[in-house]
Amino acid sequence: MVELCSASFVVPTGSILIVAVRIAAASIPTTLEGPFQPVTVKFDPSLRQGSSDLSQDDPRIVKQVSGNFPEQISLALSTPDAMWITWITGNAQLAPEVTPLDPSTVASVVQYGTTSGNYDLSAVGTSLVYSQLYPFPGLLNYTSGIIHHVRLTGLAPSTQYFYVCGDPSLGEMSEEYSFTTLPLPSPASYPSRVAIVGDIGLTENSSATLDHIILNDPSILLVIGDLSYANNYLTTGESAACYSCSFPTAPTRETYQPHWDNWGRFMQPLTSKVPMMVIEGNHEIEAQVGGATFISYNSRFSVPSEESGSNNNLYYSFTAGGIYFIMLGGYVDYNRAGAQYNWLLQDLANVDRTVTPWLVAAWHPPWYNSYSSHYREVECMRLQMEDLLYSYRVDIVFSGHVHAYERCNRVYNYTLDACAPLYLTVGDGGNIEQIDISHADDVGQCPSPTDNIPDYGGICPFNFSSGPAAGKYCWDQQPEWSAFRESSFGHGILEVVNMTHALWTWHRNQDVYNSTLGDQIYIVRQPNGCQNRILGHKLLSDLQSHKSWESPSW
Repeated sequence: MVELCSASFVVPTGSILIVAVRIAAASIPTTLEGPFQPVTVKFDPSLRQGSSDLSQDDPRIVKQVSGNFPEQISLALSTPDAMWITWITGNAQLAPEVTPLDPSTVASVVQYGTTSGNYDLSAVGTSLVYSQLYPFPGLLNYTSGIIHHVRLTGLAPSTQYFYVCGDPSLGEMSEEYSFTTLPLPSPASYPSRVAIVGDIGLTENSSATLDHIILNDPSILLVIGDLSYANNYLTTGESAACYSCSFPTAPTRETYQPHWDNWGRFMQPLTSKVPMMVIEGNHEIEAQVGGATFISYNSRFSVPSEESGSNNNLYYSFTAGGIYFIMLGGYVDYNRAGAQYNWLLQDLANVDRTVTPWLVAAWHPPWYNSYSSHYREVECMRLQMEDLLYSYRVDIVFSGHVHAYERCNRVYNYTLDACAPLYLTVGDGGNIEQIDISHADDVGQCPSPTDNIPDYGGICPFNFSSGPAAGKYCWDQQPEWSAFRESSFGHGILEVVNMTHALWTWHRNQDVYNSTLGDQIYIVRQPNGCQNRILGHKLLSDLQSHKSWESPSW
């Protein structure tokens, strides 16, 4: 049961804002009650640990259009008054020899308006094709259909728009779709629901996840890396879940690029209506001969990289009402001397918490993870970036990569800290690689540092020097910073209530929807008790010059 009461807040203009604040009753805890005693829900052996991918003739992934009729339609946020619309036309090719289509032969047009059937506005965008090439005997090459990206600008906040997309000169325009814009950045306005999922794939479990997300009617979808798992297949479409095991001397890892097209069709019922914000995972690297990487990811998805000043699709930021989202790249240079860190430093410095009180970060590989899989895999990234995120008081961090669910107590440098971010792992979307069930603290399950080598960057192994795991690489029991973990497929929903309270709910796929909840907690910000630790120019100057520093004691 959740009660409603009134509360007053002073907003930046100095006026008093009266809002309805949902205060959690005893049935829903708040982070103020933490740190919580660690809880583990073991994997239910009556459930499937994994499932196969959808059949190639499943109507959800079979191409249903011909010619240059639009398909794989998706939305993405740009600026508060702008929206990206992406779609694909024409036929992809998979053959020993491929000839790319000419993007100039099909226009990129969106017609839209605020009344169904009345499109008094129009926007024109750009288009491209990409190729995934494997110049080796017996391997197939791929070239995409024409990928169209159009940016709609000047949109009114909290307004429903109806749109069609395609090439009107060819008479091939999509059916009508609609979307509702988000409220402008404000401490009083938030998206109704933010759906968050990672490692989704294209399995029967993925289908259950997507169905549940659609039932939740989110206003945004965040996919925290590992989207289609196209690189779990050979170029012929045959499964190769452990590619390095089967082909240890292969010069490059194969991918089955039509899997991306199947995934785009699979997601369209949601993404044609709700903006999808993505960040890359290790399965999006897709290296080609010559060192090219992330070609499919960069070609298929519109993200507000230029709008947020990063100029790199592998990391960017955006606002959604009173929430500021920072999407970071775990597979691109994250060192303090690099471009991403410098961008992050400036981006955080520009966040106005009186306008966007909530600061949420997301990247694919988790820093805090007690499962054996990927245990402490990206310590190097954490050591480079954690101080900065902690200093600017990031509220929540979402990651995937580990195929299970885990909610942490607030933690900084493996130490419980009431002012640290709340870390959540949601890599349980339903992918082909099955659910993770072993914990690093289980008997005989502690991996060595060389068991979990990241796809990017080196390893930074060390034994802990203090606390319950002093002198060890793994804990002997569930770590004190791990509050709740469960090996089940599912997704999460974030509902920000006001500038201090947000409701986090994790839904298991196997539950009867909305009658049983996997995990639920109110995340509470303490802006007065946990102020930014960037106080004065010296510390900021030290960060900008990448000097080694320790957090001050205040």
